[in-house]
Amino acid sequence: MLAALRYGVAGGFASTDGATGDSQPDAAQRRRRWPSRALTFVVRQIRGGAAGVGRLLALALSPFVTATQFLFGALDRRYPDMLRWALAHRAAVLGVALAAFAVTLLMVSGLGTELIPRLSQGEFSVKLRLPAGTPLESTDRAMVLVREAAAELPAISRAYAVAGTGNRLDANPVDSGENTGTLDVTLTDAAREAETIAALRSRLDDLAGIESEFTRPALFTLATPIEVVLAGYDLQRLGVAAAAVRQRMEASGQFRDIRSSIEGGHPEIQIVFDQERASQLGLTTRDIADRIVSNVRGDVATRYRLQEKKIDVLVRSVDTRAASIEQVRALIVNPGSERPVPLAAVADVRLASGPAEVRRANQERVAIISAAPADSDLGAATAAAERSVAEAGLPAGITAEVTGQSEEMQQSFRSLALAFALAVFLVYLVMASQFESLLHPFVILFTIPMGLIGAVWALYATGATLNAIALIGLIMLAGIVVNNAIVLIDAINQARERGREKLEAILEAGRTRLRPILITAVSTILGLLPMAIGVGEGAEIRRPMAVTVIGGILVATALTLIVIPVLYSMLDRKRYAPAGGEAAAAAALGTVRSGGTA
Repeated sequence: MLAALRYGVAGGFASTDGATGDSQPDAAQRRRRWPSRALTFVVRQIRGGAAGVGRLLALALSPFVTATQFLFGALDRRYPDMLRWALAHRAAVLGVALAAFAVTLLMVSGLGTELIPRLSQGEFSVKLRLPAGTPLESTDRAMVLVREAAAELPAISRAYAVAGTGNRLDANPVDSGENTGTLDVTLTDAAREAETIAALRSRLDDLAGIESEFTRPALFTLATPIEVVLAGYDLQRLGVAAAAVRQRMEASGQFRDIRSSIEGGHPEIQIVFDQERASQLGLTTRDIADRIVSNVRGDVATRYRLQEKKIDVLVRSVDTRAASIEQVRALIVNPGSERPVPLAAVADVRLASGPAEVRRANQERVAIISAAPADSDLGAATAAAERSVAEAGLPAGITAEVTGQSEEMQQSFRSLALAFALAVFLVYLVMASQFESLLHPFVILFTIPMGLIGAVWALYATGATLNAIALIGLIMLAGIVVNNAIVLIDAINQARERGREKLEAILEAGRTRLRPILITAVSTILGLLPMAIGVGEGAEIRRPMAVTVIGGILVATALTLIVIPVLYSMLDRKRYAPAGGEAAAAAALGTVRSGGTA
């Protein structure tokens, strides 16, 4: 019994040792397996979460899916009958398409034109000018009034003003001086920029004697929207012509911020010498002029050193800040002589207003009148400027030319038109090589005029202008709208190769390719819809392109399903060998061979 007990204990210990020995490799295997089990768990959780999200999306999108399926089902049932009617009335279908294209060409002239859309950036500047000769103190008081008027507007977050601009190095005679100032404005909401500018403009109009010009930060290096360049030699005639043109432009009401480079001269003292009188007194005009310059501008007597700088010390007898015209007339032009001679004895000293600057172009003196469109587009403003020049009645010897952004717009439009023609040509080459035909790509290219119909109608309906961005959308449209026609024509050719008659092949291809064509069009439109809505900053630049492409795809898709089959049925004369004939010939050949063998 003791032996049995010992044996049992020994056996128990042996089995325990054996179990312990077997558990060691199992633990090692479990340690090796836990990464895969963890990954499997994570994948299952992701799969379950994705399934839950999918069910939620299916539930949320079920109304849209139901409506889409209903509309597609209705169109799928009616499209074959519509296509049969179109094939039976081909002349009427083509007549409607051509009439729509002709109407579209007439609508193009009614679209406004500009180089690029106006972009709201949430900030703008106002250049202010007071009458020439206004001291800096008066300009500063006027700028305080302007800043206070701007601070009262609710959409303005910050406005700060600077009185007096320019220095000896970069001063512009027209845009700088003690009588000028700048007001910089930052808005809380960029969408309210036009409203804020209109409100601030009306308040500035109530301040007498202040001319204002509103400018936005420039993203592109562009010329002034409207520039009328008057060329001639006589400055007086140039001034008369510039005043007449400016008056006409102001009366038209289509321009704002009108400026003239020949106006706004500063008051000056003009000295006209009497050379005969000076020679009688033994004086020369050169010596008199040098003496006046020395007294008014001063001579450098010495230089004062301040650290590393040397400052000129001028000695002059006239204080230019407070001198009067009588002091200038009383200047002695022959100091040290027994009989002093005042300047008034040998010259006519008068107060006048000289030109602020004299501009030249092509070796001619020019006067430039710049302006911005008020509420019209750039094309309409350019036409109004040309009418103003024609109605002004320019003096003899004065020529006029309207330039600015309008010239850049015309150059840009010509370049984009060339790019559009090149895009159409390249698309035709690619399709001709793929179809191995010259006729079928020609039929497909008829979708591009259909796209132009939709693009122009979309721009007209949304009130957008025809600009460089919209033309880029047209170039994109040339490569997009042909896709649906390619799918349709290829399906027709395949059906005819299978032995279908031409009209039967057209109907079959229309039924089988209706869904792919609609899916392609709808997906492209939905992808461009956020851009067309115009959400976010810089939407003004993106919106014309999206509107152009969406309108073109809508109309081109609708007309492609009707007009392209009609054109194919009229223009295609190719005969396809029935595929069933080859099969029948092969079967007959097999029968003969089997009979002969038997």
